Amino acid sequence: MRPIPEGYEATFETVVTPEMTVDFEELGRVHPVYATYWMTKHMELASRKIILPFLEEGEDGIGHEVRVRHLASALPGMRVRITARHRRTEGNRVYATCEAENELGDRIGEGETVQVILPRSKIEAIFERLRRRFEEVRRGGTGPG
Repeated sequence: MRPIPEGYEATFETVVTPEMTVDFEELGRVHPVYATYWMTKHMELASRKIILPFLEEGEDGIGHEVRVRHLASALPGMRVRITARHRRTEGNRVYATCEAENELGDRIGEGETVQVILPRSKIEAIFERLRRRFEEVRRGGTGPG
């Protein structure tokens, strides 16, 4: 991976839809506002946009850690802007901070992400081993390792 400048930013904007509100599946809908889990997804998305221009041929990033603090709300129909900033790179780990703001200018969330940069072939091999283990268990075996 090529060096990422400290402070390099990427953004993601979206309009909150009813599908992005709090719905705990078997527990049902709870609050008609932007759900924390959607904010988390969007912070990961903005953070991924940081690494993409700097990946070398055959590399990819995979999420390792996300921390999110949900500070305030956004209603359906409101625009939300997520800004991710490169904080540092240590070895093959890329650290970013994230902020979420609604269109009223309210800071509605903050967080941090860590992505691990690996050869794409290594990531694919990890997924293939997981697929084989899963298939073995579904066939009634115990699966390798």
